[in-house]
Amino acid sequence: MEVFLPRTLDEALELKAAHPEALPIAGGTDVMVDLNFDRRRPEAIIDVSRLDELLRWGREDGAFFLGAGVTYSRIMLELSQFVALAQASRTVGSPQIRNRGTVGGNLGTASPAGDALPVLAAYEAEIVLVRAGGATRAVPWNEFHLGVKKTALAPGELILGARWKAIRGPGSFSKIGTRNAMVISVAGLCLAVDEDGRSIRVALGSVAPTIVRAHAAEALAARAMHDAGAWDDVDAPLPSEAFQEFGRLVADAARPIDDVRGSAAYRRHACGVLARRALTWALDDRRAGRGAP
Repeated sequence: MEVFLPRTLDEALELKAAHPEALPIAGGTDVMVDLNFDRRRPEAIIDVSRLDELLRWGREDGAFFLGAGVTYSRIMLELSQFVALAQASRTVGSPQIRNRGTVGGNLGTASPAGDALPVLAAYEAEIVLVRAGGATRAVPWNEFHLGVKKTALAPGELILGARWKAIRGPGSFSKIGTRNAMVISVAGLCLAVDEDGRSIRVALGSVAPTIVRAHAAEALAARAMHDAGAWDDVDAPLPSEAFQEFGRLVADAARPIDDVRGSAAYRRHACGVLARRALTWALDDRRAGRGAP
């Protein structure tokens, strides 16, 4: 196995073009597990952990860009204004894993249990890919992951990062697992309120081959908010029936399977519970004046 250690993005892209089969590695929290268990034995590895272009974040052209190499620990410390993303980052493994693991790794691994992925879906992010020569393309979140561990990455491309338009309103990430920490998600949910668009976004992880949005539930919640006058009056309550129907529709959006971590029926039930809790938290945060930028 060859190991390449590029110092610049251009050098990494040239290596990727010359060795399209080479596997990129940043934190290694997924890749090294596969190597240690002999599930994968690539001919070459490209270490992208030193590339400055992947380690940056910031606002550009009216959107927010998050480099693929930004670790979960940095997100927690530096990007707390994106509440749901910070909450998802806090659930990833142990402190040691969060110090190494990256959102780019979640994207590249393409596991539906990746904790950052429902957040990117709720943010309606696009994944920025780059190839030798500096040519980039942006792929919508729902077109990037094609299935379990399958992505739209073309040979010679690397993940540069994720980009989204920040919305005004509260949001949260929550998940169900077999214990409170260092656990793979049985079901995960991100809810984001778009105050300006008067919409609610709900994304589910670990309950389908890819991340899914609960569009029927989103429409129901936005309509219930309108009918109750809650968009204009944060103190206006929603009827209990709206919460129940919202949870039911979110559960219906899931397409889970039975596996060692939980049954399909349990996952659907968990999605409904998480949905009702997340909507309650969002309304509470609106009343308290808390929300994302």
